[in-house]
Amino acid sequence: MEYVYAALILHESGEELNEDNITSVLEAAGVDVEESRVKALVAALEDVDIEDAVETAAAAPAAGGAAGGAAGDESESADEGGDEDEEAEEEAADEDEGDDEDEEASGEGLGDLFG
Repeated sequence: MEYVYAALILHESGEELNEDNITSVLEAAGVDVEESRVKALVAALEDVDIEDAVETAAAAPAAGGAAGGAAGDESESADEGGDEDEEAEEEAADEDEGDDEDEEASGEGLGDLFG
């Protein structure tokens, strides 16, 4: 992923996307550079309009967010047993909180990664 970031940095600064420039950016960031990956990236980006690709990616909605919101609306209107659904959701949330505490106690949480 850092190789793509290097290409984006070069593009944003108006520099040419070539092997030397990408290698320089990666080395400045402290990355162990693999020449084959740099060559593959330069070749892959040769005919790509990066500005267009970034705009297209920014305009695309997140697939998971749309599906999650629609499912919640359907469950409430499907029947009048909304109270039961709410109770089930609260129980699930309580169970999830317990899982978080278990992970923290066992040292498997994300906090261990960052100190």
